Parts: sequence; structure tokens; C-alpha cells
Amino acid sequence: MIGWTIGSTVLVSLISLVGVFTLFLSDKILNQIVFLLMGFSAGALLGGAFLHLLPEAAEQAEGTNIYLWAIFGILIFFALERFFYWRHCHKEICDLHPFTYLNLIGDGLHNMIDGMVIAASYSVSIQAGIITTIAVIVHEIPQELGDFGVLVYGGFSKAGALGFNLLSALTAIAGAIIGLYLYGHIRNFTPALLAFTAGGFIYISASDLIPELHKEKVPGKANLALVFFAMGLLFMWAVKTFEP
Repeated sequence: MIGWTIGSTVLVSLISLVGVFTLFLSDKILNQIVFLLMGFSAGALLGGAFLHLLPEAAEQAEGTNIYLWAIFGILIFFALERFFYWRHCHKEICDLHPFTYLNLIGDGLHNMIDGMVIAASYSVSIQAGIITTIAVIVHEIPQELGDFGVLVYGGFSKAGALGFNLLSALTAIAGAIIGLYLYGHIRNFTPALLAFTAGGFIYISASDLIPELHKEKVPGKANLALVFFAMGLLFMWAVKTFEP
């Protein structure tokens, strides 16, 4: 079971490299794609928070006020952004936008939870673990593309975005190890962690990514970004509807 669990989380982590194909694109084409991916990511983050993380936290909660944890997540991510802005931006000039750091933190927490879920599924049966792994991969491919787009838009190089996205994804392995050895002790805290992560996703999407989409002045490009935003929401709804 340990081998299956670690192998599955390594595979899920490698999905973060899905953006490698962009290394062969020109900067002009990449910039156009990245803007649309950011729209998709904004919708996927909101959809993930409201359609997946919060409902799952509510289902698992045992007397825990998950909505307070979600609000706490929003507050902490707001404070983190203020810190990153103060630390890395001077006179309104940012080499890297603060929301890139927030995205990495939020995605890292999300991936860690995925690792815990995969470990818990394999503890039931190998078949359940494989089904869960497939569901996570289907969910992760478009989200990782969106995360890559957010990092590049925020100032990372293509190689840097791939590398940091991979580091963030590797927290799934840490989550799997936690799930294998400590699950009986931490499962009561899982709903709070899910809700906290949901709050972070809501903050990143609503406070950072959507305002960036509004900065686009070309109507056609702005409207297309709106379409991709809706696609992100619809994708999360489809995953929720058809997940095993």
C-alpha cells in the first residue's frame, strides 16, 4: 500500500510539469495564452473552493465551524499578501506580483490535502486508491496549466514557473506520508484545513486574478478571458458532477 500511495502522489506531482510545452512557444503567443489561462485559473479556484473544498469540509466536519476557518484563510492570505507586497514591491514596482507567492502557498496546501486523500483511499483498497488518483489527475491537469499561467503572468520565467510549480506539487508526497502514518490523529483537523485552503483560493481569485483580468482594455481579449473564467467554473462543476 505504501508503494502504491507514494507512486501515485509522485505521478500527480509530475502533472505540474504540464506547462513544459510552452517552452517552445514565442513570447507573444505565450503572453496571449497565459492571460487566458489566468482567466481559467480564476474560475477554477472559485469553483474548487465552493464546489469541492467547502462542501467536503462541511461533510467531514464534526462540530467545527468551517466557515470561520474559510474567513480565517481569507484573512491570513490578505496578511501574507501585504507582507509580500511590502517586502518585494517598492514605489508600486514589483519584480514578482505578490499573488504568485499566494498561489504557490494555496496550491501547496491543496496538493498536500490531495496526497492525504490518496493515502486514505489506498488504506481502503488499491482499487479505491487508483480511482481517486485518476480523479485527482483529471482535476489537476487544467488547474496546473492555470497555475503556470498565473506564475508567468506574475513575473516568473517559464523555467522558473515550471520549477516552483513542481515544488508546490511535491507537497502531495508530504501529504501522503502524513496520511499514511498520522491520519488517525489529524483527520479531525482535515475539515478546518480544507476550509482554510478554500478561503485562500477565494481570496486569490477575487482579490488578485479577477482584478488583473479587468485591466485588459481590448474588448475581444477581455471577453475571451471571461469565457475562460466560465470554463474554469464549469470544469470544476463537471468534475464534481461526474467524479467517482
